[in-house]
Amino acid sequence: MALRCTGVSKTFDGTIAVEEFDIEVKRGQILALVGPSGCGKTTVLRMIAGLEALDTGRIEIGGETVATSGRHTGPDKRSVGIVFQDYALFPHMTVSANVGFGLDRKGRDERVVEVLELVGLSGLGERLPSELSGGQQQRVALARTLASRPDVLLLDEPFSNLDAGLRERVRAEIREILKAAGTTTVFVTHDQQEALFMGDLVGVQVGGRIEQVDIPERVFHRPATSFVARFMGMADFLPVNVLGPRLVTEVGPARAIP
Repeated sequence: MALRCTGVSKTFDGTIAVEEFDIEVKRGQILALVGPSGCGKTTVLRMIAGLEALDTGRIEIGGETVATSGRHTGPDKRSVGIVFQDYALFPHMTVSANVGFGLDRKGRDERVVEVLELVGLSGLGERLPSELSGGQQQRVALARTLASRPDVLLLDEPFSNLDAGLRERVRAEIREILKAAGTTTVFVTHDQQEALFMGDLVGVQVGGRIEQVDIPERVFHRPATSFVARFMGMADFLPVNVLGPRLVTEVGPARAIP
């Protein structure tokens, strides 16, 4: 298992941010974590990255425990890469220099060429970030993170700064790149459509807790709770009487879905 979170909880000044968070992500899978603002999804991302210490629970990356209530492995000791909302590119450095930043000198140039080709930016290595479009800057940030070959890649609402038309194209490109690289990814968003498109798995979070984790089709068509049904799409609810094996509603009998 590439990533496992078990019973992870976090509070800030007595306010629960994350409560009993459980998740498993296999190698190469993309988990899209979606929920309303303030549901704790970014806090989860920060705990996986090592930027926040958990209160209780356990986080394992690549089978190695990196966090418990009594242990905290720093972010520099975890095989985790993170792409921030604002990309955090160095404006005075070329694309190649940004991508190669932090890599060992041996093999650095070859690795930079390799990842720039992977993200479709071959030939743009000598440009500055200011000479690129928003979508291209996004891919530079992704290339820089992939260059170090992290076990887990974290994306924090990476498309929020792009306009609607560009966002749809870029997210399709990014998903294709991630699957080609085979990188295990946790993708945080508040956009339901984006989560359903990007994720091999979709986790719906509210009030610090995970309501449902499943493949996108099941999350949308077979929501586990009324919140998931309302949040992921339009939903109507009817009161039901249970009469033995039968369900009876105001508009007639209904079939229970196991």
